[in-house]
Amino acid sequence: MRKKIVAFTAIRSEYDLLSGLYKLLNEDPDVELKIVVSGAHLSKTYGYSVTDIESDGLEILARIETLIDSDSKASRIKSGAILLHNSVDIVANYNPDLIIYAGDREEVIIASLIGGYLEIPTMHFFGGDHVKDSHIDNPIRHATSKLSTIHMVSHKEHAQRLIRMGESEDRVYNIGSIALDKFINESTRSKNEIRKYFKINHGLDSFAVVIFHPIPKERDFSADIFENILLSLKERNIYAFVSYPNIDPGNREIIKIIDKYQNDVNFLFYRNQPRSIFISIYKNATFIIGNSSSGILESASIPIPAINVGYRQTGRLANENVVFANGEISSIVGAIDKVQSKEYEKIIKNVKNIYGDGHSSEKALNIIKNNDFNSLIFKDEDILENASQ
Repeated sequence: MRKKIVAFTAIRSEYDLLSGLYKLLNEDPDVELKIVVSGAHLSKTYGYSVTDIESDGLEILARIETLIDSDSKASRIKSGAILLHNSVDIVANYNPDLIIYAGDREEVIIASLIGGYLEIPTMHFFGGDHVKDSHIDNPIRHATSKLSTIHMVSHKEHAQRLIRMGESEDRVYNIGSIALDKFINESTRSKNEIRKYFKINHGLDSFAVVIFHPIPKERDFSADIFENILLSLKERNIYAFVSYPNIDPGNREIIKIIDKYQNDVNFLFYRNQPRSIFISIYKNATFIIGNSSSGILESASIPIPAINVGYRQTGRLANENVVFANGEISSIVGAIDKVQSKEYEKIIKNVKNIYGDGHSSEKALNIIKNNDFNSLIFKDEDILENASQ
């Protein structure tokens, strides 16, 4: 009998983390994979990235419009409530053998709740990570881990954190970061091909990638930080591909800055791009700058320098190629000069990603296929017992 699996996904960045595993599961004759799609995937404002799922040939179990067109604090939890209300019966009727999800946004805790109450095993990717930026995503990640049956973690430190939280060691698998797999599996277009694709008139000899998202701790000045990043790049005459922000509160002010610089010849702004194009931009970039987790987790696999600006991602286990800067132009420009120095070239040349080797999808597939997780859904573990180990 084929193993039935449901995956929850709500945004392109999170979908891409597991896209390699989804491909392997979809191609496996012993597995039936279906996707519950919600959130930004179904919004044309944020790129309508459900088309990425369709082009990957995956079967969509349900399309649930959950994204509230608001920049308020309440919008994300309201979206989560819509997802829960509209997906629980769909999942119950399909009755999968496993529910999988990745990361730390509201849809993962909804999926874990559904699995728990329906007595369906669940698998959480990227648990045990920790960030000291006061963002709600951090406690959501940990709460989801406590609700999940199986944990696929990216580093031994993350595994240790889960075990100290009371999770049994035999349910925690350190497979490395599955986000790295796409850098091995996706072919890379040349700079000349990128230039032709975007109809860029200049040579595109060097450029940066900007990915910056708002967080509550910076709510009142996130847009100022974002603009300072753009001004710093202009000061150093560096061309940049600039991503639109995610759906978190505060994104509207950042979009206003994008509108302000929309016609600036130094920048190309984009909402969503095919995975092959995005990976090609990334792998050809001189450096990545902003506050995306990609800079912390993935950039060392290329390798390129990563400049993290502001509070987001602070306290997270980082590779040697990462430089932290505050939101002031002087700090950002200083970080740009540092990562472009001859001394830093030596660091980049020798960096090895602490988060894995890019073969995590195969490891996850073997674990999924060769284990029956039903006996684990009724966890009867004492946090004091495991925490003392």
